[in-house]
Amino acid sequence: MDTTPDPPAATYSHGHHASVLRSHRWRTAENSAAHLLPHLRPGLRLLDVGSGAGTITADLAALLAPGEVVGLDSAAAAVEATTALAAERGLPNLRAVQGSAYDLAAAGGGFDVVHAHQVLQHLADPVVALRAMAAACGPDGLVAVRDADYAAMTWYPEDAGLSRWLELYRAVARANGGEPDAGRRLAGWARDAGLRTVSASASVWCFATPEDLGWWSTTWAERLTASAFGRQGVELGLTDAGELDRLAAAWRAWGQRDGAWFAVLHGDLLARP
Repeated sequence: MDTTPDPPAATYSHGHHASVLRSHRWRTAENSAAHLLPHLRPGLRLLDVGSGAGTITADLAALLAPGEVVGLDSAAAAVEATTALAAERGLPNLRAVQGSAYDLAAAGGGFDVVHAHQVLQHLADPVVALRAMAAACGPDGLVAVRDADYAAMTWYPEDAGLSRWLELYRAVARANGGEPDAGRRLAGWARDAGLRTVSASASVWCFATPEDLGWWSTTWAERLTASAFGRQGVELGLTDAGELDRLAAAWRAWGQRDGAWFAVLHGDLLARP
């Protein structure tokens, strides 16, 4: 009998409000998994842990066809979204299953690549998850991970409302059991998990056009007042409805300022078990 204790629970800070899902559907393999793409070729088998809205997963399935791609997520709604997207794009090599990032048995094993995007930052024990990812790899398999680093996010012009938003987000994420500054920690977590030939790098999302800035600022304004993140902040005693309204207004106003620019730094990781 396995007596290993389960990792401590963590709460997903973003939730699944429409504003969050809209943000997740913007993600593609090109803008969110560029560090992995040179290592892919048709026919490889890939497991995408925390597949979410499924847009990255579907892109990877198109690149690897006829190789099997499995999207795994703990949320039934995410599994349904990935399944629907596979049908919409005509990807018979993509299937979605429900399961935990700590236990990937539902997806099977022997994968050539095990990938996770913006997942480890939400877990209470990312090292255990990385060990599970390594165990799901076949011989000479590749683990590929990418996570944002909130403390390293930067923007211009400076704005007190956005500074408070960042402080609040990091406090909520940590209260929920996660690590919002995950990007800088990926290499250390991978070594703690026993992975070898660890290669760590960085990449960014940059929002600088009026269209991108309008989308990015509106998304965060909505998350503050309508998503699980804002509600959790209130329930945790870290903010109140009045402040959330003020921060949402600050985001909207900032997104319309001349010369506005926002960069999201990510840690990228490639490693072999």
